[in-house]
This record gives sequence, C-alpha cells and structure tokens, in this order.
Amino acid sequence: MFSSFSVPSARRRGAARLVAATLVSGLVAVGVMTGAGTASADETPQNQGGATATIGGLKTYGDAVIHDASGDLTVSAGLFEMSVEGGGTLQTYCIDLHNPTQREAKYHETPWSGTSLGANKDAGKIRWILQNSYPQVNDLAALATAAGVGSGLTEQDAAAATQVAIWRYSDGANVDAVDPQAEKLADYLQKSARNAAEPAASLTLDPPAVSGRPGALLGPVTVHTNAATVTVTPPADAAANGVRLIGKDGRDVTSAVNGSQLFFEVPEDAPTGSADLTVQASTTVPVGRAFASESRSQTQILAGSSESTVSATASVSWAATGAIPALSAAKNCTEGGLDITAANEGDEPFAFELMGAEYTIAAGESRTVTVPLQEDQAYDFTIEAGGFEKRFAGVLDCRTQGSAAGDTTQTLSEPSPATAGGNASDVNLAATGGSGVTPVIVGVAIALVVLGGAALIVVRKKQEQG
Repeated sequence: MFSSFSVPSARRRGAARLVAATLVSGLVAVGVMTGAGTASADETPQNQGGATATIGGLKTYGDAVIHDASGDLTVSAGLFEMSVEGGGTLQTYCIDLHNPTQREAKYHETPWSGTSLGANKDAGKIRWILQNSYPQVNDLAALATAAGVGSGLTEQDAAAATQVAIWRYSDGANVDAVDPQAEKLADYLQKSARNAAEPAASLTLDPPAVSGRPGALLGPVTVHTNAATVTVTPPADAAANGVRLIGKDGRDVTSAVNGSQLFFEVPEDAPTGSADLTVQASTTVPVGRAFASESRSQTQILAGSSESTVSATASVSWAATGAIPALSAAKNCTEGGLDITAANEGDEPFAFELMGAEYTIAAGESRTVTVPLQEDQAYDFTIEAGGFEKRFAGVLDCRTQGSAAGDTTQTLSEPSPATAGGNASDVNLAATGGSGVTPVIVGVAIALVVLGGAALIVVRKKQEQG
C-alpha cells in the first residue's frame, strides 16, 4: 500500500540542501540484554526490504571459551530466537561476538554489504556452515557421524558448535566449545566450510525510488521475492487524487509475483507530490540472510525461518517542471559509509551539498554518492530538493570489535531467564528442540565500552534557486 501521500510546495524546486547531519557517539556500558535504544517516530532506518523482527533471547545453547591476551572468558553460544512483525519466528546465530545484544531490539533483514559480512572474505563459509549444520541439519546422529563424534550430539552441543565455528569466521575469534563433542563438531564445520553465495532477499523493490513528470507512467519498480505472491493495496487518498498503481498491461494491481513490474500512473494536471508504495508477502526467509538492528545490538545471521511476514517499500515523486529527484540510501560497509543514490528525471540540474562537497545531477542522470561515516555513529540528515524532502537516519554498524586494532574482549555477565517473543513450536521452523517445555534463556551479551565523543557535522546551506 501507499504509506503516505503528500503534495509539497514547489517553490524550492531545482535546489537541494542538507538540512542537518548529526553523528552521535558516546560512552556505552552494557551487561546482559540491556534495554534497546529506540528511534524517534520520524526516523527512517535504511531498510531494503524483507523481514523485520524483535529479538527475544538465546533458545538453545551451550558453553564456549574465548581466549585472548586478557585471559579466558566462558560465554554462552547458540541459537537466538526472533519474533517477526506481522507473524513468524526466526532463529539466528550471532556474527558480532564482542557487541551486546539488547533486549527487545528491532532488526531488519539486511544485505551482507550493510554489515560486517560485506568486507569479510569468509562470509560465504559462514553460510555453508549454516546450511550444513544445526538446525538445518536436525538429524543429530547423521551430523555426529559426519563430524566423527562417536558419543553423539545433543541439541545444545550442536547449537554451541555451530556458533563457535561461525565466530571463528565472522570475528576471527580464538574460541572453543567447552563440551568435547561440540568442539569436535566445531572443528569439523570450520575445516569443511566452503564459500557459498549470498542468498537473495526475501522481498525487495528495485529501484527503491522513482520520479518523473505527471501524465507519464513512472517506473517501473520491479518485485524481487521468493514468495509465491505479494499483496499490493493502494490507499484511498492516492486514488482520490487520480494516482493509480498499474502493471505492464495497464490494469490496476492488487497482487504481484517475482519479476512483476509496477508503474505509477499520475494525472497530467496533478500538483507536485509523492507517495510511498509498500508490498507484503508471507514466506520463509532464506538461510544466511543478515539481520542488523536499529540500535547497536549485535548483528545476527539467519539459521532458520518459519513462514513469516515480509515487506518492502518504494517511493515515487513527480513534478511538472524543474529537478525531480528520486532519493534512496543503503549502508556500504566496504567503503565505511552510506550510499545515497540520486536520480533526476526532471528538466533542470539537481544540486546539493553533502559533507562539504557539492554535487550536481544533470537532467536524466543518476549518481550514487558515498557519505563517509565513523563506525558505531548515528546519522540523521534531511535532503530537500525540488519541493521534496527525504530524511535518512540510522546507525553505521559495520565491524565486529575484533576487526579494529587494539580491541580487547570485555567482561561477560551470566545468562538469566526471561520470556522470548515468538512461537518456538511452529512446525515450519527448522527444528531446535524448542517447545513449551524448553526454558527460554536470555541472550548473553559481552559488556562493551564504546569510546567516542560526539561529532557534529555541519554543512553549508545551498542557496535556493529559481
């Protein structure tokens, strides 16, 4: 559906300005499952589509020992459980060992490029481990035989071993499973791992933003999904203004499939405006998809999914004359910043300043600008152009602690019981042994002190043109 429909003033058309860019860092001391920071109501974290879920806690786990220069630390290692917005349950492993897991933190399905996996040459091996171990392989006897574990495996052994093997590739950690059977499986998984390709998103719209002149078909926006079908529901306010969402055949669209192309039909006399399109589906999320939080909660990677609700959003902007920008953003962990893509379908150049540099997008041109950001810092800025306004907010979380020079492991707190969201008994979920009789244990987080100051970036205001 369209989540918003607006008709902004056209008097600022042809110019762009970065209203504010504030990078925030501070002193953070976190124990076990600390309270998650929440974004303000109008913040829009960069999310390219898929599942959105809230983390509960560790569900099936054993013990592991981290070895480093400061000594040995015993930690809990295993499967987390997440509750999906709109319905569904996910199982995940951590790929961010030394950062805390925040209680009730919200996560979004994220491309590898938006996490530490983007710059990790062993990311594909992590996916291989997920595909060839617990819970995707829930025949524990067969898994024990493959690993040469003569005395058999418990679910706790298998979960701990899988997490340990993942940490060795995700964080470069010197870590061992405490249980000898689990350690043998961890070694087997580490040595056997081969590179596997990044899985496709459960649901995305491409491109995430389009623009053009009234009286023309704006788009296409292409649906990419592993779901059998997705639901499309335009709102009454868009229809009242004569804006239609149609397919290639010119008919109104209420559902779509993978590869479907969607177009916006805007009346020729429509005033300058914009709208947001959201599509939704129910599907299983592919194993190996990354999940990043809106706050600084540790990054997760998917190990199992029930049938879950997924969604994706695209925006459209239109104007009769001047610059007509289509703006979108995505985290780029390889470059350490935020990629802002600006496409201009208008008849005038689209100019804007970003981080002290000026950019001009000619009529009919599209360009991606990478805004450099510091690790762990929040960003919040708004670009106004051609009577349109787009706000980008979020946190750049691209590294595991061990990837930065001088990092050391912090103190670990013990786990404590808590209630986790979701339904562990969903029959479509890769089996973990979790049920109503399985105690739900809160995730163990390593206390992390993130040292930093507050950085404020002020950029000059672009003088309005026209």
